[in-house]
Amino acid sequence: MLHDALYPRLIIALLFIPLAAVKQRDTSKTWGGRFSEATDAFVESFTESISFDKRLYHFDIVGSIAHAEMLCKVGILAADERDAIVQGLQQIEAEIDSSQFEWSTQLEDVHMNIEARLVELIGETGKKLHTARSRNDQVATDIRLWLRHEVSAIDELMSALLSALVDKAETCADTIMPGFTHLQIAQPVTFGHHLLAWFEMLIRDRDRLRDCCRRLDQSPLGTAALAGTGFPIDREFTAAKLGFSDVTRNSLDSVSDRDFAIEFVAVAALTMVHLSRWCEELVLWSSDAFRFVSLPDALCTGSSIMPQKKNPDVPELIRGKSGRVIGDLNALLILMKGQPLAYNRDNQEDKKPLFDAVDSLQGSLLGVRSLIEQLKPNIERMHAAAAEGFSTATDLADWLVAKGVPFRDAHETVGNVVAFAESKKQRLNELTLKELQEFEPKITAEVFDVLTVEGSVASRAHIGGTAPSAVRREIKHARDRI
Repeated sequence: MLHDALYPRLIIALLFIPLAAVKQRDTSKTWGGRFSEATDAFVESFTESISFDKRLYHFDIVGSIAHAEMLCKVGILAADERDAIVQGLQQIEAEIDSSQFEWSTQLEDVHMNIEARLVELIGETGKKLHTARSRNDQVATDIRLWLRHEVSAIDELMSALLSALVDKAETCADTIMPGFTHLQIAQPVTFGHHLLAWFEMLIRDRDRLRDCCRRLDQSPLGTAALAGTGFPIDREFTAAKLGFSDVTRNSLDSVSDRDFAIEFVAVAALTMVHLSRWCEELVLWSSDAFRFVSLPDALCTGSSIMPQKKNPDVPELIRGKSGRVIGDLNALLILMKGQPLAYNRDNQEDKKPLFDAVDSLQGSLLGVRSLIEQLKPNIERMHAAAAEGFSTATDLADWLVAKGVPFRDAHETVGNVVAFAESKKQRLNELTLKELQEFEPKITAEVFDVLTVEGSVASRAHIGGTAPSAVRREIKHARDRI
């Protein structure tokens, strides 16, 4: 069955296109010389990419200017031809920036739209620009230039979020909250320590982002359609002009490779998984059941029917967008898995998932940063929750081990103490010394120093520990790492 959106286009293509138009030679295409019939209207609509790849226009123009300068350097273009091309391209960019440029789906993509307008502006000289290159190496260059620019912006967003996490952790270094395993209260931790766990996740993401940049930073321009070109080009010259650190080394791979896009989206997907986990905690913590934090009104919405509601829409949407970016990664992997070398038209489908991953990640980083900066912890509620669930039971076991009791024996003893306290509806620190000594005679009054949540967190002052002193040391280290 035809897709609803596709059916009207087929009707137009098959019923409303005059037969004479179908049989006419297609002179509108730069590649039309081989063909004796005009492109079918459905095919023209189905194969166009200008509706989404026009966002590459700046980098397409930058790449074309570098290519024109190289052609002049090696003697393929005269200086006046180069100047005319450069000036024409600059005018086109100004037209696009001011929304005066008319995009045409008939011209298929961003490259042909710009080239056609260049010929309109400067005449036959404009047709010389495409010498010694193909749309295959042109689009590969454009995407790398565009993605390199976006990666730089994402790096800045990550760094700003890392700073926001550290700032918030510093203000919450003494704030005690429950730590969870299996979403059950496990041991007391500090909120500052928890925020630094988020920091570690994100700084790994930033490291991965910077690492993928090394493989992104190579210029494929000059590898042409698939085999290189017979013209005496200078690929190192264009690479330097475009700020690439190196050139790609194999023409077949250069035009068909999308590893750099897949690698970036893999980084984006993992980053979004991390942001989603944070947002899941924010959704839980801001609920009435937890009441650990308060989210800013400006980042929440209400209900159309329940006037009391304050919905955490921003963290929920970020949590949802993680699925989209994971889908983008899957789409790119499947897109590439069956392609023989070299370029195939399938690769046109690389842009939408790549664009979506970039947009989703950038928006999510901005959203989480706003949440973190405006987050208000409920210190009293966090502290009370940390004391629940016998969260200092491990501290009692560790204390017994320090007194010479084997850990497994200490573990069993404390389990019995917990069962007793639970039957009395008391916390461990509310039991009397005499009651504790009935389970283990070695217990002394000193044990009460570790049975409070304050004593528990303070005892973990080693590197990576949750103690306020350890958190403050780590904050200094974290600022250096940013």
